[in-house]
Amino acid sequence: TGAKVVIEDVCVGCKVCTISCPFGTVNYVQDTGKVQKCDLCGGDPACATSCPTGAITYVDADWTGLDKMRAWADKLGNQPSA
Repeated sequence: TGAKVVIEDVCVGCKVCTISCPFGTVNYVQDTGKVQKCDLCGGDPACATSCPTGAITYVDADWTGLDKMRAWADKLGNQPSA
């Protein structure tokens, strides 16, 4: 899905990632003493599907890269390099 995953056995609950994430998607869970990161709801993010204005769009990371490659090829005119 392109989501980051927290390895709970390695996480020590220091909360540094919660402070450094500019999007606020890493949350400390008091019950577990660990952090929980947005996992994009397994590829079907509830935030995107429930947004009443459609302002949130889920873009698969694999397709984003493919689109960039195609745009670059179009920019070069699809000509092979020497």
